Amino acid sequence: MQTTVTLTRLGAAELASSIAAGDVSARDAVDAHIDRIEEVDSQLNAVAVRRFEEARREADAADEAQRRGDPCGPLHGVPVTIKDQFDVAGLPTSFGISRLAERPVERDGPMVAAWREAGAIVLGKTNVPPALGAIETDNAMFGRTNNPWDLERTPGGSSGGDAALVAAMAIPLSLGGDLGGSLRIPAAWCGVSSLVSTIPRLPIDRPPVRTAAGLADAQAGPFARTTADLVLGLRVLVDAIARRPTGLNPPVPWQDPPETGVVGLRVALLPEIDGFPPSPAIRRALEEAATALRSAGAVVEPWASPPDVGEAIALAMRWWTADGGSWLRQMLDDEKPHPLIKQDVQGAALPNAAVRLLGTMLQATGQQRAARLLRHMRKASARELSDIQGDRLTYRDTFVAALDAGRDDLVLCPVTPVPAVPHGSGKYLPDVHTPALLSTLIGLPAGVAPVTRVRAGEESDRIASKDKAIEVARQAEQGSAGLPVGVQVLGRHWREDLVLAAMQAIETEATSQPDHPSLPPL
Repeated sequence: MQTTVTLTRLGAAELASSIAAGDVSARDAVDAHIDRIEEVDSQLNAVAVRRFEEARREADAADEAQRRGDPCGPLHGVPVTIKDQFDVAGLPTSFGISRLAERPVERDGPMVAAWREAGAIVLGKTNVPPALGAIETDNAMFGRTNNPWDLERTPGGSSGGDAALVAAMAIPLSLGGDLGGSLRIPAAWCGVSSLVSTIPRLPIDRPPVRTAAGLADAQAGPFARTTADLVLGLRVLVDAIARRPTGLNPPVPWQDPPETGVVGLRVALLPEIDGFPPSPAIRRALEEAATALRSAGAVVEPWASPPDVGEAIALAMRWWTADGGSWLRQMLDDEKPHPLIKQDVQGAALPNAAVRLLGTMLQATGQQRAARLLRHMRKASARELSDIQGDRLTYRDTFVAALDAGRDDLVLCPVTPVPAVPHGSGKYLPDVHTPALLSTLIGLPAGVAPVTRVRAGEESDRIASKDKAIEVARQAEQGSAGLPVGVQVLGRHWREDLVLAAMQAIETEATSQPDHPSLPPL
């Protein structure tokens, strides 16, 4: 019989294959991952709600079904966890808000149902920030989730609990969601893989509220340690959505990565986004990823004439703040805002004139990055919202035209300009997530592949700055040696297959290097 350590090191595809072959039972797989969660979660605090006994019963039923010869799905017996954003029957969906934490839902949401119908066994729900509104994972009910590579640093947000568990080899597959980087930032900061699909291929089960236009753009997606496991998890989700008789199914069916990989593909390298230079380790990771893609047959060249990325960030901020934060107030109701989102709540309550004044004051004191964001944050009328949407579509066309001009299939760029930051730093880094906003604004698929870890002596080359965001980034980079570093691959609309092919090529080369974040950090 395989040991707990052996079983938890298997990926989802390997585990499903072993269970299907009868080499491992579903109960053994579930028990092994429960044991691993209990071993590491006292340090991570990544599991918000456990359902271990239910999972054991479901595993026994799965084994009995296999003995009877019943048809088994592609995830039969595979343990998974679910972000506390998706409905799991019998459990509350809290979105990190205390008032929602005692209200169990009656049925699984579509994404959870898809994995469970494929045979997956849910061990629990993972921790999130309040209202999913921060790049750190902490809330008043369940507390702070820690990064497995450095417990004093955040795993990212809002899907931080998922990424931490996958990185620590406590679960092979976890379901998260992404609007402005909530899959991709935790993946990069924890050293695992993830992908957000073309909007609207995998819409989340239900937005927490109905007022904010941008919330409808959120997409579901898996975390895994390998590209092969991402493909498996995504394929199950997409196939399930395609079977729903909604009339809203995506116009392009799912495609697995081509057998030819990236041979002949053109990749535009965009090493910096919106004037926030990446740290030395991230620059090296981009170079190594580019080399891996070239070795696999792709043509990788610096993007000679990219569209104005600053315009994209401005549009994104206008789009997601147009409702004046009413969605956040609805989420909280009369609950006191957690420190992670307190300044967002306070800022959303300000009239537009006060926001502009605050931006001017920040600009005058040297807080350039925060001031730039504030200039684009304002409540919008219905007509202004329509104008924003029109500008968004125009920018999308401009971006695609720039890809067409270079005949580029993919874009290689950073996920964030820094690796995982210490707890509490996120509120001082208002635009650290802007590289992730680019793809969301125009609906492109984007994946993250882990490449390397920060080496001693390359933590930071930033100079001291009066700009709080730059200074906090510089301080966060100090002591970052050993942290994982990932890169982001953007694809054209509906071409998740090419994004995954590029991730696979990067993974193949990167995993052969001694500083790849492959082994469990705990």
